[in-house]
Amino acid sequence: MALIELVYHDPRPSVAAVTLVPAVSRDLLRGQVSFSRDDGVWRLRFPPPPVDRLEYMLEIRYRNGRTRQIRDPENPLEAAGPFGAKSVLELPGYDAPSWLEDEPPRGETVEFAIGSRTLRTEVPVRLWAAAETTLDEELPLLVVHDGPETDEFASLTLFLDFLVDAGETPPFRAALLQPVDRNEQYSGSAAYAGALARELLPALPTPSERRFRVGMGASLGALAMLHAHRQHPETFGGLFLQSGSFFRPRTDPQDVLFRRFFRISRFVGRLLRGYGAAPIPVTISCGLGEENLANNRVVAEALARQGYEVRFVEFRDAHTWVGWRDVWDPWLPDLLIRAWG
Repeated sequence: MALIELVYHDPRPSVAAVTLVPAVSRDLLRGQVSFSRDDGVWRLRFPPPPVDRLEYMLEIRYRNGRTRQIRDPENPLEAAGPFGAKSVLELPGYDAPSWLEDEPPRGETVEFAIGSRTLRTEVPVRLWAAAETTLDEELPLLVVHDGPETDEFASLTLFLDFLVDAGETPPFRAALLQPVDRNEQYSGSAAYAGALARELLPALPTPSERRFRVGMGASLGALAMLHAHRQHPETFGGLFLQSGSFFRPRTDPQDVLFRRFFRISRFVGRLLRGYGAAPIPVTISCGLGEENLANNRVVAEALARQGYEVRFVEFRDAHTWVGWRDVWDPWLPDLLIRAWG
């Protein structure tokens, strides 16, 4: 197995250490993240993790004690994200989805905000509707947590346009929800679940039948969708959950400092014991390079035991927007059709 090699040039010996900061779990690199200096060049060789693309940063520690994280100056390939771009290695076997090159008729989007008395704020919404639909049509609805960022960093509405144009789904709408306080609202909050069910959805062009409403989210957004469904089973007829933050003390000690860790773990514990089960079609995906993989497997198995129609998909990436994007085809239209019939 060929090793991956990274280099960092330091002709003036101003650097004391160079460390790889990968998007994948460091355990998968067997702890090999520290560069070694050799005549003005810092080098790191490590075995490929079980991914087809690797996002990363370099942490540079200078001799004066200052540290900073930078993109790899030797690698021009980058992936955008809400906290800035990262360097990317595309390993042999990786191919970007072909739909990114398509030019389907584009649907229309409008932006507005929904006031919530429960949350004491307004929740921004970007509403997408398939091309050649009208405002008075009752269409299926996809509700997406972190929706505007999912569109910006993973081209969600382009994919939705592709689905409808290719005839893989009937025309529908998508409500892209923007969190106001993500760590609070998306972490098993009963207040947010109630606001979503009783205030946000009723303010949207919502189909009358539950099966035509599908929830979608990644990371904490996936956890919040599943939590809302268990608290208010009438809300959604299907769920598309990616890399859910289903924290448990046994599998996720690395996340215990997250301020809502124990609220999440209490909810996950109740879910695993079956409290609030209301079976609907569900798809769960998680990357082979993620620390979340173990808890996503456990949740998928528990939902299947409780009668949910579960598809569980493991993909060769990590906790990244591109990794989530690359799973959509074929798994998102598969879930939509299973829910909508």
